[in-house]
Amino acid sequence: MGNHSSLVFDGEIKKLGVKNAYFPCFVSERALNAEKNFIAGFSPEVAWVTEAGKKPLNERIAIRPTSETIMYPMFAKWVQSHRDLPLKLNQWCNVVRWEMKHPVPFLRGREFLWQEGHSAFASKPEADEEVLQILELYRQVYEDLLAIPVVKGKKTDEEKFAGALYTTTIEAFVEASGRAIQAATSHCLGQNFAQAFDIKFEVDPTTKAFAWQNSWGLSTRSLGIMVMIHGDDKGLVLPPRVAPTQIVIVPIFRKNNIELVEQKALELGQFLKEHGLRVEVDLRNYKPGWKYNHWENKGVPIRIEIGGRDIENNGVTTCRRDKLDEPKLFISSDNLVNDLKAMLDDIHHNLYNKAKELSDSRRVRATTLEEFSAKLNGNAVLVPFCETKECEDGVKAFTENLSNTSDSDAQFELTGKAKSLCIPFDQPELEKDKKCFACDRHAVSYTYFGRSY
Repeated sequence: MGNHSSLVFDGEIKKLGVKNAYFPCFVSERALNAEKNFIAGFSPEVAWVTEAGKKPLNERIAIRPTSETIMYPMFAKWVQSHRDLPLKLNQWCNVVRWEMKHPVPFLRGREFLWQEGHSAFASKPEADEEVLQILELYRQVYEDLLAIPVVKGKKTDEEKFAGALYTTTIEAFVEASGRAIQAATSHCLGQNFAQAFDIKFEVDPTTKAFAWQNSWGLSTRSLGIMVMIHGDDKGLVLPPRVAPTQIVIVPIFRKNNIELVEQKALELGQFLKEHGLRVEVDLRNYKPGWKYNHWENKGVPIRIEIGGRDIENNGVTTCRRDKLDEPKLFISSDNLVNDLKAMLDDIHHNLYNKAKELSDSRRVRATTLEEFSAKLNGNAVLVPFCETKECEDGVKAFTENLSNTSDSDAQFELTGKAKSLCIPFDQPELEKDKKCFACDRHAVSYTYFGRSY
């Protein structure tokens, strides 16, 4: 599941000239402190190594919360001339962020897997272009592979990545919990890190300039979002384009046809694999009903049942994971591969459209703090906003105890506090002299606010 989307994304970034690399997981305290804004944003989350065996270290070593301070000393060595740019690297790795007492599996773990890309350019326009190219690839991962609708936008200065010039984001919404979640981010770091790590290049024989940099990341949080948005009371519901097993074949035996049905099931499985489908044949010694439940729990998109009657009628019986309540469908063997591929595409679109309808129903608008308060529970609220830190801090303080959180929220230290989610790129027209929803300043954008993970 994760591997398939990773392969797709890896192929797409390579088209942009990105090369894969791997850097150490440890960083010295001295290097980590090189960019003050960055370490200030991460200091509560950094996990430190202080001993080697029983011997205290002379200097603490951090386990990477992200790799800017590990990679950029090397960037400073590799970038000497404008001919060395652009430099585009990506690594698939794990990071550690010791950020809370009760991590939420997949969503906010102390250790998680991700890809993190790091780029250096000669000019800001080049960096700006890549920021949006990567953000669009992230949108494609979520919408075209995971069947999850997202909103593209920019973070407020209060919520941007520590040390970044600006942060762009894709935001998803989990209708079941009424909380938004940051799905992936693409940052323009400006020249902040270049100045801290002396990443300079020769423009001409008499002139040097600092590089413009980006960083961008997509993590295993994507799997948690997928589980919450598509899952149901029976278990996982996997989008077909990333499901490790797209089709499971369950033979339906009788005492007089066990060998025949088993042979036909194996032949069918091999045939479908040869046509590019990811298939598993379940020949285990369990009753069919037990197998149905097992594979439904695992979220496999299509179940094929094949028995003596199906063989006689030259076809198979199918059941869709996304429509368990609907009657099973018999498909003739004459055009089986195309029909199954069409069914998988239909499952993807059905999952996406269902999630989009629910997400859109939870995206509402408000123009005053009173109206915002009334609509906050369970929604992402689009409001006219002044984009000031003072106002955003005031909204957080005002909403923290506005309503009781659930027992589950309390267990994972999720408060009732609302914050800005993103300034969507798709902006409604902002009326002249429009007031901010939460203060007397003029609004400068429409911004989503809500509770989030």
